[in-house]
Amino acid sequence: MTLLKKFNWKAFLILLAAGLLGVVALLPYVVDLLRSSNLRDTPGPQMSLVFVVLLTLLQNGLLLSATILIGMILSERVGLRMPLIRAIAGGQRPVNLKAVLVPGVVVGAAVGTVLVTIEAVFFLKRLPAAMLPSFYISLWKRLLAGVLYGGFTEELVMRLFLVTLLAWLLGKRWKTSDGRPSPGAFWTAIILVAILFGLGHLPATSVMTPITRLLVVRALVLNGIAGIAFGYLYWKRGLESAMLAHMSAHLVMQVPGVMLLKTMLTAAGS
Repeated sequence: MTLLKKFNWKAFLILLAAGLLGVVALLPYVVDLLRSSNLRDTPGPQMSLVFVVLLTLLQNGLLLSATILIGMILSERVGLRMPLIRAIAGGQRPVNLKAVLVPGVVVGAAVGTVLVTIEAVFFLKRLPAAMLPSFYISLWKRLLAGVLYGGFTEELVMRLFLVTLLAWLLGKRWKTSDGRPSPGAFWTAIILVAILFGLGHLPATSVMTPITRLLVVRALVLNGIAGIAFGYLYWKRGLESAMLAHMSAHLVMQVPGVMLLKTMLTAAGS
């Protein structure tokens, strides 16, 4: 009870609101994805949009509440930070903004550029035809899904919860003289979660096409690179830096990146 009384509930509510905003932002993209997939002709129960949104918010709200609560408690124990959010929640003016924001923007843009390049060079021409319509979903829907759901919701689950939890568990055996997880524990947690991050994208891919070895490799490579970069920023610069990097990466991938990939697809088909 003492722990919960000292808990920063304002920061918790800020993170929960951001996570739920990401969930809502994902819905337009998911609807288009399902319409373009082989599920579009599958009969099923008809539910109103309002009911679907409310049910989605309820389910994800419960999941996010648990993950944020655990992540925040354990992050303090292992020395992982969210400096800007805690400052805002405490009514203080955030300090060292550049140290958090600049690495997020720069690393995120670099990650987005690298991922688009890898996609274009190694995977694009080998993608199943059923996956190509995802490049033609409206830009605003792709941006909402990538920037808000990716930047907020995925980072809360993958970095705040999973990286923190694994670092805490590994730190019980792998720790420094002050009792905090060692660099090896943090790196192991970051890499393991990056692998899970990649595999976690496969269910969405399976909606469009059967999973193949190529698609597994693609998911692990693209999302693994991103996951390691975001995890490192979370460790060294704070959760907000990882969130901003995720957002910046999607801005690069969804605007100039998709334009390039669509041009390449058009050229290949002519």
